[in-house]
Amino acid sequence: MAIDSLKDLFVDQLRDLYDAENQLIKALPKLAEASNSEELRDAFEEHLEQTKGHAHRLETIFESFGQKAKAKKCKGMEGLIKEGSEQIDEDMDPDVKDAALIAAAQRVEHYEISGYGTARTFANQLGEEKAASLLQQTLDEEKETDAKLNDLASEINVAAEEAEGEAEVQSTARTARRRKPAA
Repeated sequence: MAIDSLKDLFVDQLRDLYDAENQLIKALPKLAEASNSEELRDAFEEHLEQTKGHAHRLETIFESFGQKAKAKKCKGMEGLIKEGSEQIDEDMDPDVKDAALIAAAQRVEHYEISGYGTARTFANQLGEEKAASLLQQTLDEEKETDAKLNDLASEINVAAEEAEGEAEVQSTARTARRRKPAA
């Protein structure tokens, strides 16, 4: 598709967001499953349902333009999800892993906040009030999710820090046992 106007660019952005949401629909269950914290798992599962709604809103916008919802590969989301998947596969303390999963999820949220903010601004500029309203609704939900992740991080990061302290104590104890002279 040639991008010759702001409207073309707007539709291109919507296609990118649509693909991003669909990638996230596949990734969120894996993040939930990898979570140690029940609250974090619940947050990922709740956001999965929201994300399905975000994709549906985008479909509604496409329909309002008389177009079928069509995705354009979102390489940015692909990279963010790949980084998050690497965190899932890492061997780390469960609390530290939860902190890593939150960090990965917040990168995703910030990416989406940026994308939805841009698309909403384009919609406003183009006089697409219905689209702007739907995009604003999603933008508000993305910001709420980011705030929820911040709240969870304040608790989980403390647990991760305590896990680090416990690991240092165990390491010091192992070192001391190895250095103990024979009697």
